[in-house]
Order: sequence, then structure tokens, then C-alpha cells
Amino acid sequence: MRRHVIIGRFGTGDRAPIPIADGEVSSRLEFVASTRRHEHGIGHALDDLANLGVFPSELGLDLLVLAAHVHAADTRISRTTESQDTWTREIRLVVPVNEPARWTATIPLLQRLLNFLTGDRWTLGFRPRPPGFNQAVRTRPPQLTAPQFNSLSLFSGGLDSLIGAIDVLEQGQMPLLISHAGEGATSDAQTKLFDGLKKNYARRNFHRLRIWMDFRNWHVRDVASENTTRGRSFLFIAAGVFAGTGLSANFTLRVPENGLIALNVPLDPLRLGALSTRTTHPFYMARWNELLTALGISGRIENPYWNKTKGEMVADCANRALLTALVPDSLSCASPKKGRWEGRGTEHCGYCLPCLIRRAALLHGLGAADPTSYTVPDLAANILDTTKAHGEQVRSFQFAIERLRNRPELASLLIHKPGPLTDESPARQSALADLYRRGLNELSLLLAGVRARPS
Repeated sequence: MRRHVIIGRFGTGDRAPIPIADGEVSSRLEFVASTRRHEHGIGHALDDLANLGVFPSELGLDLLVLAAHVHAADTRISRTTESQDTWTREIRLVVPVNEPARWTATIPLLQRLLNFLTGDRWTLGFRPRPPGFNQAVRTRPPQLTAPQFNSLSLFSGGLDSLIGAIDVLEQGQMPLLISHAGEGATSDAQTKLFDGLKKNYARRNFHRLRIWMDFRNWHVRDVASENTTRGRSFLFIAAGVFAGTGLSANFTLRVPENGLIALNVPLDPLRLGALSTRTTHPFYMARWNELLTALGISGRIENPYWNKTKGEMVADCANRALLTALVPDSLSCASPKKGRWEGRGTEHCGYCLPCLIRRAALLHGLGAADPTSYTVPDLAANILDTTKAHGEQVRSFQFAIERLRNRPELASLLIHKPGPLTDESPARQSALADLYRRGLNELSLLLAGVRARPS
């Protein structure tokens, strides 16, 4: 195991000494090129927002810079080689910000948030930006009116974020959709869905911000990259808040995610910890709102679908006809390119965890009219091998479904397994337990007649 420290720098002249502890491996992460333009897509995002009349605050910029540090460390430091247990890394970040004292006061909260999200041990430190960078963002020219956007929503290219966008547009709102342009398949899905929305709502003045942030060309010396990307959610939400600080009023950033996957209750005892993602868990979302309050940012994060299954989201979508037309362009699969070894293109495998939840949701909301192309189109056609990817998640869901069928009262206990629900009232905890039961019931209908066992 090695402890890593990532030191953010603003240009080649930024040489402020940073103490390095014994046993730490340091890496320099450059944020400003010789042109004084922010790197890693941040400069482009500032320009794109300015063209829309949106001018984020210095605090919003600092949050995005912090998120870039997190994303770089999360994707470029291998869990396998850099941790004792092949999962938990020790990572320290040194982040240049405009108001170090304000950020330093939030360190315990930020470390708690990040530790919960990624399962690592994060240590944060903040230092002043170097001279000449005290004001790094443009302010709104006095002749410009405030931007007309009255809604912010994350737009990932998945089915849930598509429903979220359709619902706000059907409500007559003018949303600014926020995307992280990651790998090709995800980026293509975002573009196709956004184009479909623009075509259907041609007279509506809504737009999209795409953050082009990718650290594949930045390397931690002698360390392999990491593909779990548990910290991507921090970047995604930070990008939304960054844009929100440029709006004229208090903002709400919508994070559309069905309640079943937001809770992400482990399907079996082996899925605790590393295998249970927490990207929209209620505890994590509550810490974000606590952070915004501590920083003095006039915004709030909310998941409007916290009490709905994915199938209920589909069934209740405000424009089901449009949703049905755009479903094939949405992307839910955990690894949409894994079929390339079999000569296939980008498509849904049909058997990973998000694919199974998607299939169950579309069966619930659209009946048999699921227009998605799956590598395994009929789960019941053959016996699925649980020792291989084709059957592993199916058997895990079958285990969870059977467990709850035999002991329905377990739902009230199991919802606490992925993380604390101390921010939730007894009534909301009861609603989450019922949501969990309904979500597994959707899966049970999909998996009726499906056989899975070891080969």
C-alpha cells in the first residue's frame, strides 16, 4: 500500500512548498496552462455558461476544482495495487481555492462525505490560489439580464435522467441540463437524447452544459488506472452546483434517480461495502445539502424520485409517448461495450444489475413493448450460469426476492445496510422500506420462470 497526495497547481509559476510526509507519493495536477486558461474542461465550461448568460461564483469554481482533484485521484489510482485490501486507498488532496478559511472549516464534513461515497480514506487540505488568480471567473456584465433558467437537472444519458428532463419540460419549466461527457457510449447517449428533447420541445428555451473532464492522459507515476469511478457522482453534482451559483436566485439541483437504486440495498451478504455503490444514497445527498449550507451557497440538492421505483417512474412519466420513442437511445448498462469481444457494438447486455432493473421497469411501465436491444434478449431461454456474468446478478436478485418473500418484515432492517438513514424521519424510513418491497416485486415479475444455477 502507498499513500498518495495530489497537489493542484495553477500554472508553472505556482511553486508554493507543500510538505510531503514519509511514505507519501506526490503527484502534480496542473489546472492552468500558460494562457492562464483553466484546464480539464473547466475553461470551456466557463465559456459555455457565459454564452448562456450564466456566470458562476468563485466559490462555485472552487467546488468544481475540488471535484476535479477527486475525480483525477479516483480514476487514476489503482485500488488493486495501492491499498492493503485491494479497495481502500489513502488519498490526500491539496487544493488551491479563493477562500481557504471557508473551505478548511468544511474539511470534517467533506472527508465524511467522500469516505462514505468511495470507501477510501480521504484527507483534504486547502491553500490560497497563487498571486494573480484571486478573481478567476468573469462577472455578469451590467447590461445583461439574469438567465431565464428556472430549473437545474443532471442529465447522464440514462433512463432516469431522461424521465427527469421530460417531467420538468412538461411542467413548463426552462431547465439547464448538466452532463459529464465521459466515455464515448455515454456521451453519444446524452447527445441523442438531448437532440430528441430539442426536437420535441423546439419552441422551448432550454439548454445543456457538458463538462468535458477526462484524466486518461494524466498519470500518477508507476500506478495503473482505476475503473470503479465511485467518485464520479461528486463531480457530477459539483458541476450542477457550479452552474447553479451563476443563477440569480436560490436554486434546486435535481438528481433524478429511482429510489431502489438510490438505496442500493445489498442483494446478498457478499455485496456489502465495495460492491454497493452510494452515488445517490439519502445519507450522501443529505451531506451535500449540509455542505452547501456550510459554504454559504444558496442552493439545494434533491432527488424528486426518492420514493419511486424505476418502473413507477416510467409509468408516471409526464409524456410516455416521447419517453417510449427515446428509450432506445438511453443507456443504463454498466458495461455497454463488453460485447465488442464478440464482434458486437455498443448495446445493453441485459443481465448486469442496472440492465435488470431497467428491464423490470420497462416491463412494469410499458408492458411487453421494451424497444431496447439486449445481448441476452430472453433471460428464460436457457439456464443461466451463476458462476459467470450472465447469471450472477440474476441469482443475487432471486436470493433477495426469496428472502423478502419469506420474511417481509426484513425490509425495515435491510434498508439500513447500505448506509445510515439518520436524516430520514420515521415516516420516510417506512416509505423507503415499502419502496424496497415494490422494487423487488418489479424484479420478481421480470425473473418469473428464469432459471439460474452454477454450471
